[in-house]
Amino acid sequence: MGETTVTTLEGRQGPTTSPIAENRVGRRFRAPRRPRLWFEILLIAVSYWTYSLIRNAVPEQKAQALSNADWIWRLEHHLGIAVEQSVNHAVNSVTWLVVGMNYYYATLHFVITLGVLVWLFRCHPGRYAATRLVLFATTAVALVGYYFYPLAPPRLMTGGHFVDTVAVHQTWGSMASGNLKNMSNQYAAMPSMHIGWSLWCGLTIFALASVPWVRVLGLLYPAATLVVIVATANHFWLDAVGGMVCLAFGFAVARFWYGALPYALPRLVAPPPMVSVKA
Repeated sequence: MGETTVTTLEGRQGPTTSPIAENRVGRRFRAPRRPRLWFEILLIAVSYWTYSLIRNAVPEQKAQALSNADWIWRLEHHLGIAVEQSVNHAVNSVTWLVVGMNYYYATLHFVITLGVLVWLFRCHPGRYAATRLVLFATTAVALVGYYFYPLAPPRLMTGGHFVDTVAVHQTWGSMASGNLKNMSNQYAAMPSMHIGWSLWCGLTIFALASVPWVRVLGLLYPAATLVVIVATANHFWLDAVGGMVCLAFGFAVARFWYGALPYALPRLVAPPPMVSVKA
């Protein structure tokens, strides 16, 4: 019978059954490949649909969610960081600002994330898959938090005296307010994926952009998002911390799979090794 050999670009050969060849196969399997547009569109669409389905299928444990919100609020008072109510009331007094924040909360979460994915696909194909894996792993582990730690946002707390800015100003800014409240789990505030996703965008832009002012904007985006989620009473500060922890997990998954952080990988996809079959 014949023996299949793998010829690398350096010209070395060896049986595929040897440990060295198996190692090569493993590295080749994990090596970044040029992304395919149709596959990426399908993958992102199916993944987000699945994420939304699971998130919204988590039982809305209202009593436990409100109890957890009271505990978070007390903890933040103990830590001296319970300023969400002051920020919420201050921003609510400036109509144009709070209305803008409502629309920011509703739209940029998706627009900028998709924009960064498109930019990676076009300009950094060698880093695309690893960076996308960070985003997917971050989002997946967030579902664990939604299931095991139901949490009401500040605007739904009983006696919290927070202002639901979407309801008051009759704007579209939250899938859990107004006419859209039945389309989304209202008690899935921990962790905040607005922070997880925006920080993923910000770090990616800062690490890979070549224009200095664009890199600065990358860092400002998650900072602005943090202000928005607090000012609109959709999240506590500690929800943002939860989002950061999920993102750290996502980076750890990518580091384990690819052997390096996504930004350290080559910008372009390396050509595959040549494979020859000998009779």
